[in-house]
Amino acid sequence: MNVSIIIPTYNRLWCLPHAIDSCRNTKCKTEIIVVDDGSTDDTWEWLSQQKDLTIIKQNHLGKCWAANRGFEIATGKYIRFLDSDDLLTKGVIDEQFQLAEDQHSDVVVSGYQIIDQQENLVHKQLWLSCNDFVAQQLGECDGSHYSAFLFTRELLLDIPHRPDYAFRDDRMLILEVAIKNPKLAVHSGYALLHRAHESDRLQFTSGLQHSVQNHQHLAIYRYIIDRLKSYDALTYRRISAAINILWPLSHWMAKHHLNDAIRLFNWIKELDPEFKFPEKGGLLLAYRILGFKKTQQLLRLRRLLKPKWL
Repeated sequence: MNVSIIIPTYNRLWCLPHAIDSCRNTKCKTEIIVVDDGSTDDTWEWLSQQKDLTIIKQNHLGKCWAANRGFEIATGKYIRFLDSDDLLTKGVIDEQFQLAEDQHSDVVVSGYQIIDQQENLVHKQLWLSCNDFVAQQLGECDGSHYSAFLFTRELLLDIPHRPDYAFRDDRMLILEVAIKNPKLAVHSGYALLHRAHESDRLQFTSGLQHSVQNHQHLAIYRYIIDRLKSYDALTYRRISAAINILWPLSHWMAKHHLNDAIRLFNWIKELDPEFKFPEKGGLLLAYRILGFKKTQQLLRLRRLLKPKWL
């Protein structure tokens, strides 16, 4: 088998058939593995009628468990993961497979497009050339989306989807891939159509989910930076790239978990003792005079006092 495409799904029969269709009709030998994570919307009944799929049903354990189940049975030389509400662009599987074969690459990267609920185009992002894949994925510039990438199966043998980081599992996976220094090949087009969701499609309350996401995001960066330190590979460029993510993360965390945000800010200062607040105007002045903690306390007070109708 040339390419295995692993699609975890949960109660997305409204979009799953279109996602699967985008993986069909390839010239290379392709297997489509769909793992139903305990859906209750007739997903399994529909999947059972499809003759060209490899299907697995499991209890509702989450995307990470589903993706790992799919990987366990995948037979392709190359692997890609696809969310069941996203789509692949026409011909990209064959194009990326050929690039991987011709250039003996570990990962074929590509750009992506963002579409709305009705599949209207919202944004296009070609792959950005960057001479430090780790810095790019840490936050130096747009790093695309891991579903736009084709990986060798061998590269992923010790990089599973990790349930401890379930809300950011794709970010964890691609950072673990990056620190292996894989050989890249660049697909010059757009491999993925990534769907931007409306709020009514979310499966979790936004406040709780957002808080967990933030803490998992921070845990990932602590883990990856520790790994880079152990390899003596934590350059100033990579620190700066990480801070591009960690600084706004400190703001988001401060809204509900001020003490955690303060600890994050202190870590930023440890990573870069010369760190300067990347703000302007009055906010920059407040940080310089009052410091991080008191400025965040003032911002919290402002949010509390601001009339809801404004």
